[in-house]
Amino acid sequence: MPSSLALRRDPHREILVVEDDGAVRETLQELLEEEGYRVSPAANGREALERLRAGGGVPCLVLLDLQMPVMDGWQFRKEMRGDAALAGIPVVVISADAGLERKLEGMAAAAVLPKPVELGRLLATVQRLC
Repeated sequence: MPSSLALRRDPHREILVVEDDGAVRETLQELLEEEGYRVSPAANGREALERLRAGGGVPCLVLLDLQMPVMDGWQFRKEMRGDAALAGIPVVVISADAGLERKLEGMAAAAVLPKPVELGRLLATVQRLC
């Protein structure tokens, strides 16, 4: 059985968490790391794009908030879908916005999770996509 260190270095277990609320971002990071995932946090879409384009591996998944300063989730996803190297990475939208699923029809999100996020549902979604 591989060690937890080996699991953390597995590119199929890397997740980019894009969330402007530091407490939410840190909670998601801690939860996912406890499950053996390697997490790269970003406070906004611009920071997330910089991390993705800097190289160092492609994550198996992006957890994306929509309402953020600097670059919101909508613009981030538009930039991501326009970049052939990033377009295929699954995105799970996490938002408190009511009626979100209708609004996201053109975003091509792999899943939508309402805030506050139910941890069991989050982990099941992450396991399915990674």
